[in-house]
Amino acid sequence: MTSLMTASTAPPPVPGRATGATRPSAVHFDGVTRHFGATVALDAIDLEIAPGETVALLGPNGAGKSTAIGLMLGLLGPTSGNVRVLDDEPHAAVRSGAVGAMLQESGLPMFARVGELIELVRHLSPRPMPTDAVLARAGLTALADRPTESLSGGETQRVRFAMAIAGDPDLLFLDEPTVAMDVESRRSFWSDMRAFAAEGRTILFATHYLEEADQVADRIVVLDRGRIVADGTAASIKNASSSRHVRFRSAAPDQAFLAALPGVAAVDIAGSRVDIATADSDATARALLRSDLDVRDLEISGPDLEAAFLALTGGDRTAATTREIHR
Repeated sequence: MTSLMTASTAPPPVPGRATGATRPSAVHFDGVTRHFGATVALDAIDLEIAPGETVALLGPNGAGKSTAIGLMLGLLGPTSGNVRVLDDEPHAAVRSGAVGAMLQESGLPMFARVGELIELVRHLSPRPMPTDAVLARAGLTALADRPTESLSGGETQRVRFAMAIAGDPDLLFLDEPTVAMDVESRRSFWSDMRAFAAEGRTILFATHYLEEADQVADRIVVLDRGRIVADGTAASIKNASSSRHVRFRSAAPDQAFLAALPGVAAVDIAGSRVDIATADSDATARALLRSDLDVRDLEISGPDLEAAFLALTGGDRTAATTREIHR
C-alpha cells in the first residue's frame, strides 16, 4: 500500500500560527461527571491539555474514553462539571472550525470521488486548508479521482484523516487512526503528526497500539472505570510500575524454586523459556546465578508501557490506582 505521508510531500508549517504560550488551554475538564442512567461513565474528572501537546488517551473498553471525546466535541453534555475547548463551549469551538475529528465509526459516502469529498468538507469550514495541502498531508494526491467505494481499508483511513484536517484545525481528535494501516504507513503517519503538532496544533488520540502512545505522545492519560488513574509521560508511567522482568532459558525450570527467589512476583514458563516478574531484578538474578539451575540467554528488562497499563487497569488495582503519577 502506498505510504501514508512522506517528508517530501508534507506542506511547510503554517505561517503566523499562534504558539501555545499565546493561546488558552486546548481542553479543560473541571469536575466533569457523566451518567448514563445508573451507569457512571466519567466520575469527577479534572483534566487540562495545553496547546501544542500530543496526548494519548488510553484505557480498557468501557473506561470512559469515548464519553470523554464526545464531551470534548460537544456531542454530549456533562451531568455535572464544566468542559471548555479552546476557551469556548465545545460545540461552539467545533462550529468555528478550530476542531477536527477523525472518528472510528464514521463512514464515507458512496459514489463520491476522494477529491470531491475533500472539497465538500473544505466548503463547510470557515478557514479551510488549501486542497492540495490536505491531499498531500494525507497521501491522497494520486487518489483524488478514486471513487470512495473502491478504497482499501488503509486508504479509507487516510480519507477520514484528510476530512479531519480540511478545516485547518488547532485541535485534532484521532480515534484509532492507524487501524487497517500497514507498518510503513503507520510510521509515516506519526512522523507527519509530529510535524503537524510542531506547527502549534494540539493532538489528542485514542489507540490500542501501546507502542504508538509510548513513541509518539508527549503525555499519556490513562482512564479506568471513569477515573483518571495515571497522567504523565510514558517514562514516568513505566517507572511507577515496580515490576521488572528476568528472562532466560533452562532445560528443566522448577516453578516452585523460581517462585521462591527474592523479589519474585510471578513466574511464567513456556517450555524452556522462563519469564520472571520481580520487584528486585538484581536480587533475583544474583540468586538465580548462584543456584545450580541451568541458565542460558539471561536478559533483564525494566517495565514497559503494557505492563504498567495492565497494572493500572488490571489485577493489582489497589496498589496501582492509588499511585499518583505526575510529569
